[in-house]
Amino acid sequence: MFSKKKNASKLDSEQRELYENARKRTIQKRRLFQHFVIYLIGAILLIIINVVIGYREDFTPFGYDWFVIAVLAWTFLFLIHLMNVFVINSFMGREWQQRTIEKLVRKQKDRIAEMQQKVDRDYPLPHIKEEQPIITEPKNPPLNS
Repeated sequence: MFSKKKNASKLDSEQRELYENARKRTIQKRRLFQHFVIYLIGAILLIIINVVIGYREDFTPFGYDWFVIAVLAWTFLFLIHLMNVFVINSFMGREWQQRTIEKLVRKQKDRIAEMQQKVDRDYPLPHIKEEQPIITEPKNPPLNS
């Protein structure tokens, strides 16, 4: 009467695991998008600092303006992040991990079975004959009175 019934959602472990996997993927994609936005803003700022303001215009390592090298390095890091989220994760994601675990467990079980067969072949257990229980009659039978 006075207690409030709580509608607790009861997710089984598989649904919970699927939810956690989806949540992690969403966070990965959000961070990638944030990285892309920061990359664009940073690249534009580096160009503005060098071209418009004229900061270190004469500094040209490898024959290029310094901002070009900085933007290229940042592009390389962004591409690594992009590959990690979309390519590597799809090849080496949750499903790959489960398949690899199952494969290793199967290999281990096969190896254990092989070792057990070798032990059984090399060191067989002696066959013990089952003894028949000995039935003895009581020494003094009960008297019927």
